[in-house]
Amino acid sequence: MSSNALRRFYSLSVSVATAANMVGTGIIFVLVAILNADVVARGAFHDPIRGVVEMVIFSLALIVFMQLPDVVRSNRLTRSDGMLLLLFETRPRAARMLTRLIDLIAGIFMALIAWTMWPEFVESFESCHFFIPPEFGPEPTGVFLADMSAAFQRCEYAGTPGIFTAPLWPIKLAICFSVSLCTIIFFLKALIGSWGANLFQTGDHPA
Repeated sequence: MSSNALRRFYSLSVSVATAANMVGTGIIFVLVAILNADVVARGAFHDPIRGVVEMVIFSLALIVFMQLPDVVRSNRLTRSDGMLLLLFETRPRAARMLTRLIDLIAGIFMALIAWTMWPEFVESFESCHFFIPPEFGPEPTGVFLADMSAAFQRCEYAGTPGIFTAPLWPIKLAICFSVSLCTIIFFLKALIGSWGANLFQTGDHPA
């Protein structure tokens, strides 16, 4: 792959990671608004919003995985790099090769997570029977909104029935998307080096 093609592919990955990070940030704002509304409802009206705890649990999973690719892209993923920093001072070439190896191993682990999660997402999505008649329960009526509402009620869900429930497949889809993008970013960093990836973002060529 040429340097220009590699740069464009990395830039595209960065753009997608940044957009996903913005979605995660938007979910945080919505969650803060819900929590504030719940505090007001509890204190002023003695009528708390039902399902806030479940909403927080559901939202946290989305926030973490939507923001994870940008964390990987910006080298802010938590790790112990004391040895690498010392190695960069004495043997920078060896440190760079070791960094590439670490990124390669991380990419392999992310790929394994994506490979494991994809069948779970498919199974969870198919439990709704959006496009095929359900094995049990009423047949589709032909009315789109009614059929979609019935399908969402059939979905594998998380939460407390009667208080707040939400289908699980969006979370599993977010996990698959996140770890797949992390896999791509890690493999690109292993290919061009983390320092090279940073230079590619600024439009310079790595040395």
